[in-house]
Amino acid sequence: MIKFKSFDELTNMVSGMPNRVIVPGANNEEVVEALEMGIENKIISGGILIGPKSDVENYLKTKNIPLDFFEIIDENDVEKMANIAVELIKDGRGDFLVKGLVDTKYYMKAILRKDIGAVKKEGLLSHFVLFKLDNYHKFFALTDAAIVIKPTLEEKIKIINNAVEIMRIIGVKTPKVSIVCPVEKPNPKIPSTIDAVELVNMNKEGKIQNCIIEGPYDIYITFSKKLAIEKGVKDGVVPGDVDIIILDDLDAANATYKAISFFGAGMSSATILAGAKFPVILPSRTDSPKTKLYSIAFASYLKQLNTSKMR
Repeated sequence: MIKFKSFDELTNMVSGMPNRVIVPGANNEEVVEALEMGIENKIISGGILIGPKSDVENYLKTKNIPLDFFEIIDENDVEKMANIAVELIKDGRGDFLVKGLVDTKYYMKAILRKDIGAVKKEGLLSHFVLFKLDNYHKFFALTDAAIVIKPTLEEKIKIINNAVEIMRIIGVKTPKVSIVCPVEKPNPKIPSTIDAVELVNMNKEGKIQNCIIEGPYDIYITFSKKLAIEKGVKDGVVPGDVDIIILDDLDAANATYKAISFFGAGMSSATILAGAKFPVILPSRTDSPKTKLYSIAFASYLKQLNTSKMR
């Protein structure tokens, strides 16, 4: 069971922890506002901001952040910003990355550099967002909405394992996973449903462990036991109690992620990069400062738990 009931509670739990952030593309109002909120909530203790120095300083001034609170590296080239950021992490000068005004392609290209060593052995990096909505009774995760464009079956297994690992770290012992498809019956003309059957069978055979996988399910079945029964799905344990939803590809996942973010009742969220050796915050450039704040708090929480396990 997750040990926090809201992202505000999570933020309070990590308040006072020393967290040095590295921010490529810090010339961005939303990310600087998130930094201000992080400082106010005592979850950011310092760090390094990378971007055009005059622009970064102007944003800091508008938020009343002392110019000496962060070190600023003057850089105008977006790709160079991303590379400087990962090198600083590798050198131990920061605890985690916070994505600012940089394209995801440059951000990911830098993180994937072999000399940085961010990816776990035989692993895969994937986008992970943790949602809390007013009209759903618990946190749930969605993946992959930003990184893997058209995952193969093997890549879907790694995406599931990434998400399961994070959910287990935060307290969900056996996450319930829904393979979300347009329909609930396998159809050779809809490849996602065939993959769903394969993933369910692999889970039953013990090839994918530490979770319960069901599908193919549509969104209605996934989130409502009542609607699942109406659609003839009566024996599943995932409907209405899902912890992780797996979408077929970037087209489906990104649209679902942004639709929930924009329209979800009382939506709050945190987004990170799963499968990396160090915490990486990966919100959309247009995500709210609150989402960025909660992502920083979530990364801090994961860092704390991983550090405790290593002791």
